[in-house]
Amino acid sequence: GSSVVNALSSVFDVKIYRDQKIWHIKFGNGGQVKQPLTQIGTTNETGTTVTFLPDSKIFKVIDFSFSTISERIRESAFLNSGVKITLTDDRADKTVEYLFNNGLEEFISYMNEGGKNITPIVMMKGLEKEIEVEVALQYSTEFNENLLSFANNVKTSEGGSHVVGFRSGLTKVINDYARKEGLLKEKDKNLDSTDTREGLTAIISVKVPESLIQYEGQTKGKLGTYDARTAVEIIVTKQFGFWLTENKTSAYAIIEKALLARNVREEARKAREAARNNKKRGNSDRLLTGKLTPAQNRNKLSNEIFLVEGDSAGGSAKLGRDRRFQAILPLRGKVINAEK
Repeated sequence: GSSVVNALSSVFDVKIYRDQKIWHIKFGNGGQVKQPLTQIGTTNETGTTVTFLPDSKIFKVIDFSFSTISERIRESAFLNSGVKITLTDDRADKTVEYLFNNGLEEFISYMNEGGKNITPIVMMKGLEKEIEVEVALQYSTEFNENLLSFANNVKTSEGGSHVVGFRSGLTKVINDYARKEGLLKEKDKNLDSTDTREGLTAIISVKVPESLIQYEGQTKGKLGTYDARTAVEIIVTKQFGFWLTENKTSAYAIIEKALLARNVREEARKAREAARNNKKRGNSDRLLTGKLTPAQNRNKLSNEIFLVEGDSAGGSAKLGRDRRFQAILPLRGKVINAEK
């Protein structure tokens, strides 16, 4: 990150406070060394001060968004419990401080503020395969999944191996508990992963040694470290499994919600199959080609339908929709506005 900022700055000035010494180095004009690393004093403090000016030759408009930076600072404070981070904007004489002693637990509370929750917040943490894992989750009455993931404090917006491990462990534990308690009969199929995550808010944070960390792509949006999957899956399986056993009322609420989600999914599947076979369909319904994912609400006046290009986009749209009143219909080829 610092190398990129340096390359895009007209001035990049760094002071390092370490081992009772103060070191200084200065760059300019896109990373050219203006002053080599030099000891300039002594200190009892530790830390680093970075001062930079964006290069006006590169950026036509230089404007820092306080709200964007504040959101990122708040996120970092949630991820590093007990660390106070201060943000000051001298342009507007504005200062905010963030300090969260309970870390991810407070992060979940912040995300679910104002919602109706059906479980308390569940915390899991541990060390597996040299990887520190911390997970927080809570179920609400909502229908959508809200999941954030991080690797070494960097948001992995595209998920990755740690998210795969979390979902795998979560689904396995819930199915095992449901069968143990008789909520799933022997003849019943296992709950699908999407069923177990309806109404779930979760945060996954892993700290991976530099020697092990791998990302897919240049933006670090997706974690590729395979051991992260194993580490998260082991911790979720052990600790969430134990939590379900100790919290029967909440466990039953989670499984009942998942069973309802499965029933809705099965009804939607049957509706699609009926459409493919032209059963109970009028001529207008046949145009839907059997790929419609319907809304739960039967009131046509309050429903919406989204036409998307292809099955791949349709899958993404289904994950992000509000299934209560939003329907998705994937179409083959590009949607064209033919009206002249």
